[in-house]
Amino acid sequence: MRTIQVHRKVTQPFLPTIVNRYEEARVEVRGYAESVKIFGERVERASDEDLGTEYLDYIIAIKIVSSMDEAIDYINKYGSHHTDAIIAENVEDAHTFLGKVDSASVFWNASTRFSDGYRYGLGAEVGISTEKIHARGPTGLEGLTIYKYYLIGKGQTVRSYVGKNARKFTHRIIKKDWD
Repeated sequence: MRTIQVHRKVTQPFLPTIVNRYEEARVEVRGYAESVKIFGERVERASDEDLGTEYLDYIIAIKIVSSMDEAIDYINKYGSHHTDAIIAENVEDAHTFLGKVDSASVFWNASTRFSDGYRYGLGAEVGISTEKIHARGPTGLEGLTIYKYYLIGKGQTVRSYVGKNARKFTHRIIKKDWD
C-alpha cells in the first residue's frame, strides 16, 4: 500500500487510531498538508516525490480528501493502475469508485492482497501487466479484450484463506449492473 486517502468527515477517530497502529508496527507515516496539521511531528511531511511512489518499505502516506472525485482523480493520476480498494458503507460511493478507478482490479471492503492470479482462478501467476492492450500476431476478439476484476467483500483478509483451516476460494462471473 502506498497512500491511504481518508475523507475529511471521518478523520476522527479513524486517523489517530491508524497512525497509532502504524507507529506500533514501526511504519513511517508521511502526510500531506492537512495530515501534518493534525499530527505534527508524528508524521513526516510528504513531498511531491512521494506522489505515486511505491516505497517497497514500511512507509505509508496519508492524504485527507474532500470528495470521492478528488480521491479517484489522485488514484488515476498517481496510482499504479494495478489494484485499488475502498472501504465504504455507502453502496453508491463504492459503485462510483469501482466504476471510475482505472485499475486492473478494484476492491470494495476487502484486502488488496487478494489481487493474485492464483486467487482469481487463473492458475500460477507468470506476469503482471497494467497495460490496457497487448496483442501480437493473429488476434481474435479474445486477444483484444482486457479485463477489470471486481472484488466485493465484507472486510475479508487473505489470512483466513491460508493454512490448515483455510476458507475455500470460489470463482464466478458476476454481472456488473452499475454504471
